[in-house]
Amino acid sequence: MHSDHAHVEAATRRWLQRAVIGLNLCPFAKAVYVRGQVRIHICDADNTERLKDVLRAELLQLAATPAEQTDTTLLVHPRVLQDFFDYNDFLDEADALIRELDLEGEMQIASFHPDYQFADSHPDDAANNTNRAPYPMLHLLREASIDRAVAAYPSPEGIIARNIATMEKLGHTGYQALLSED
Repeated sequence: MHSDHAHVEAATRRWLQRAVIGLNLCPFAKAVYVRGQVRIHICDADNTERLKDVLRAELLQLAATPAEQTDTTLLVHPRVLQDFFDYNDFLDEADALIRELDLEGEMQIASFHPDYQFADSHPDDAANNTNRAPYPMLHLLREASIDRAVAAYPSPEGIIARNIATMEKLGHTGYQALLSED
């Protein structure tokens, strides 16, 4: 694994631009990305306790920053939680941290991992690619921003089905090609 910050950030931006925005996996992402309101923090943590400390700081920073400046944060952590099942277990700790910081109802975390696997799915299901990113990351979101975006979007309930269809059509090979370096 190449953990150089510039390489990790470039791969993350490529994923954002080509998959999340380019395939319209998240129809709300383009506006905040082009306005420069997406913070990408590459974390050097190599254990879960350090990651939890960085997550705490990032949640507090996002809560204290106006949405017009930073609407959302991608906390990319290439050196810890490489195993998806360990990562998935950590999400409970992340949610507990939101409650501990009294940010429940204000912040939430979306999960992305190179080996993401939905419950009851096969590891090779193309649908898993909707939540697969080049590196493990925690996407810190403002609930107010989600509410505004969903209210303004026609038929938000169709997003998941559309994304799964897109990934099934693209397949694993197509998805990997999409994310490869030029």
